[in-house]
Amino acid sequence: MELKIRKNGDVYIIDVNGEMDLYNSYKLKELVMKMLEKNVKNFVINLEQVDYIDSSGIGALIYICSTIKKMNLKLAISNVHGSVKKVIELTKLMGYFPIANSVEEALLIVKE
Repeated sequence: MELKIRKNGDVYIIDVNGEMDLYNSYKLKELVMKMLEKNVKNFVINLEQVDYIDSSGIGALIYICSTIKKMNLKLAISNVHGSVKKVIELTKLMGYFPIANSVEEALLIVKE
């Protein structure tokens, strides 16, 4: 899994590339925690290049989402598709995560 950060105004977009599984999902969690320490307030997690996620990947997303909600900050997850979307639907988390179809749509959610 590869993580790239880019910025759009005051929103940080994290592009995730590869599989989010037991072996690497902690990297995303660590990255977001470091960004929170640096007072980043608005996040978009772009899953466009993620074709596989397992329970630890879902766990990392839940942890990130709940931490950001508790701190009253903004998060959107964009480009959920294929098997990743199926896993999120099966775990009944579509309503829990703020999901957008595109990074552009996610930016609108985060900037509200």
